[in-house]
This record gives sequence, structure tokens and C-alpha cells, in this order.
Amino acid sequence: MVDLDYSLLIPEYFLIAWAFLVMAVELFFPRLRKDVPAYLAALGAVIGIILSLFWINEDAGFGDLIHVDNYTTFFRVLLLGIAAFICIASAQFVRRRLTSAGEYYGLILLGTVGAIGMAGATEMLTAWISLELLSFTLYILVSYAKRDLRSNEGGLKYMLLGAFSTALFLYGLSLIYGITGQTTYAGIADALRGEAAELDYALLAGLIFVIAGLGFKVSAVPFHAWAPDAYQGAPLPITAYISTASKAAGFALFLRFFVQAFMPVVDDWRWMIAAISAATMIFGNLVALQQRNLKRLLAYSSIGQVGFLLIGIAAATPDASVTLLFHLAGYMVTNLAVFTAFIAYFNVTGNDEIEGMRGLAERQPLLALVITVGLFSLAGMPIFAGFFTKMFLFQAGWNAGLEWLAIVAVASSLVSLYYYLLVMKQMYMYEPLRKGRVYVPALMTAVVTLLFAVVIALGIYPTPLLDAANNAGRLIF
Repeated sequence: MVDLDYSLLIPEYFLIAWAFLVMAVELFFPRLRKDVPAYLAALGAVIGIILSLFWINEDAGFGDLIHVDNYTTFFRVLLLGIAAFICIASAQFVRRRLTSAGEYYGLILLGTVGAIGMAGATEMLTAWISLELLSFTLYILVSYAKRDLRSNEGGLKYMLLGAFSTALFLYGLSLIYGITGQTTYAGIADALRGEAAELDYALLAGLIFVIAGLGFKVSAVPFHAWAPDAYQGAPLPITAYISTASKAAGFALFLRFFVQAFMPVVDDWRWMIAAISAATMIFGNLVALQQRNLKRLLAYSSIGQVGFLLIGIAAATPDASVTLLFHLAGYMVTNLAVFTAFIAYFNVTGNDEIEGMRGLAERQPLLALVITVGLFSLAGMPIFAGFFTKMFLFQAGWNAGLEWLAIVAVASSLVSLYYYLLVMKQMYMYEPLRKGRVYVPALMTAVVTLLFAVVIALGIYPTPLLDAANNAGRLIF
């Protein structure tokens, strides 16, 4: 008899119920300020984090479908934290530019449930269902600004390419099932240690299709084409959500799936991941040099960051797993800091061009400082979060025998510093396009300041986050 302990999924049940509550509030009380659903959704995410902490050091399975352990808890906390910040950062933007606030915030919470399911899944169809729950909410949210043609275009491209990538991913899963006769990660690994490993060509084809499907979800080259248009067209807070929560969920699935299911045939797929990693770093950072729109620049910057994260997958060692989670968390916090400051500026100006940042240091020194610190952190500069997280990740790749990939990563980081400096140059070296101070509400100021402090704190004292990543990352091995 299958052991299904439903109590393991209490945070997810709560989050689903809370999402419908957020939608119902606006439905039954339409005259409420649009800020109310935002803060209500953020409160639900915070309560979800508190509930998730009860499963620290838990090691139990919901049948063979989902496993609740420190790895799942790590991503529960990370993803719910991202959702809380995105909801708060969205409040002023949604009030001014969007309608149907309740559905907007409800979809963010439902998408987060799918993202958590991707981290906890230990069975292929469960992982796919979770992936599609996140994907479908993102298709809607990217095109949520229905009167904006760029939003409609970005959402349509994302949906069409997403459907194509889903077909590739499912076909890959069907080949893996045909070879192994198993859908659980553990069952696949056991089968690949036996006679199934001899079916080289079918297995290789299955791995290629699975990597292509997951590569699309994390926007790795050459599966990245949707990202720039989706980033530019989506409402700005949703661009931030794709760049953080979607990436975190994609790598949560990527890492657990490949470590727990495909380690017996690691030599068959490591070279593919390494090649994609190098191509993604080089392409993302070089194309970012040509961008004039800040959202598109951050899209290509995000593609480059995916290349760095893929080093952890390609290395496929316990140390690499730990450093991947460590860098992923640091990158999420840094990206949130940059996007939240940018959202606060965009709410006032409506300008998302790089030249539109001219003189920001004069008009709003705090926002300019936070964006500068965030960009330095993304480039991996010392005393900021990205320095230690990148250094440890590159070192893990080097120790795993991928010295050439670590060298490419360091060179790509130097290229990224150049285009980040171009943004800083606009903020500090030029006179503003308009005079007058940029007003930022008190709550947004507090959120931006908090994220700024965390980026600095992780750069000075990263031990607590590294310990959490260590407890989570080694567990899946």
C-alpha cells in the first residue's frame, strides 16, 4: 500500500487556499484598494515560510511522488521569500497600470506552489505537472498587461515556445520510461545501473530531449529565444519573478532530477551540460553588451547567469551541488534588490531604457546605490554576495575536472562587469533628464533597504547561507 502522508504538504495546501482567498477578497470587496491583495498575498507567503520551517531536518516521502527533506525546505523558504517580495514590490505598479489585482497575486502564489513541487518531486510526471503549473501561470502573467502590445507579444511567444519545449521534455521522459520502465528517480537510477544502461542511443536521445526541455525553462542557450521578449513585454514585477522564482525552480528540478536519476550515466550527459554552460555564458554576456533597454539587458544578464549555474549541474559532485544552491540563493537576493529598486524608479518615470537612468544618483541616491551594489554583486565583486557565491561555484567546477569551464566563467564575469558599469555610468556621470526627486513610498524604501543589507551581509558573512546550502545540497546525493 502506498504511504501518502498528507501532512507533509500542509504549506502547499495552505498556499493554494490562500491564493483563492486573495482572489475572493477583490471579488467580494471590489472597492478595496488594490494594495490590499498585494499585502494579503505577501502575508500568505510569509506564513508559508513559517509553516515550512517545521519540516527542517525532516526526511519523509509522499509516496514515491514528492520527498520533503532539507532540499525541499530550502527551496520552499527561498521561493516563498521571493513571492513575498514580488507581491510587495508589485503593489504600486499594479495599482497604477493593471486591473484584476486579486487574480494577479493569486496566480503568483499558485505559480509558487508549482515551483515548490518542482523542487520536491521525485517522480517524472509529478515534476512535469508542477512544471506546467508554474509555466501556465507565467504565460498568463507575462501577458497580463493586456492593453500593452509588447506584453501580448511576449506572452504569445513565451506560450508557443513553451508548448514546444514541453513536447520535447515529455518525449524525452517517454524515452526514459521506455528504457527503464520506471517513472521515479530512484527507479530510473536502479534501472540504469543494470541492463538499461546498454541502450546507449535511445538513452542519449532521451537525455537530449529532457535537457532541451529544461534548458528552455531556465533560458539556457540555444533555448533562450523567448527570454528577451518575455522580459521586456511582461509587467516589470513579473519580469523580476521570472528572473528569480522561475530560475530557482528550474534549477531545483534540474539538480535533483539529474543527480538522483541519471548519475549512473553521468558521462553520457556531463559533456552536454558543460557545452551548454559555456555557450550560455559567452552568448548571454556578449549580446548584453549591445542592449539599450534595461529589461533586455537584465534578460541577457540572466541568461549569462544561467551559464554559471549550469557549472554546478555539469560538475555533479556534492560540493558542486552545495555551491550551486549557495550561488542560486545569493543570485536571487541580488536580482531581487536590483529589480525592486528599478520597479520603484519605473513606477514614477515609466522609463525602462538604460538612458532613462541618467542622473538617478542625484534624483534618488538610495535607488542608485542599491542598483549599483546589486550589479557589482552580479559581476562577482568582493564584499558583495556574488563574490563568495561565484568563487565557490567556480572552484567546485575546477575541482570536478572542468578547469576550462571555470576559466570561461571568470572571463564571462569580466565581460558582464563592463555592461553593468555602463548602467552605473548613466546614473552617476550624467545630468538627469528631469529635475526633481523620485518619490519612493516608505514600504518600498524599507524593502529596498532590507535587500541591500542582505546583499552586503552575504558578502561579509556568508556562513549561515552556506550552512543551509550544505545541509540541503549534500542530501540529494
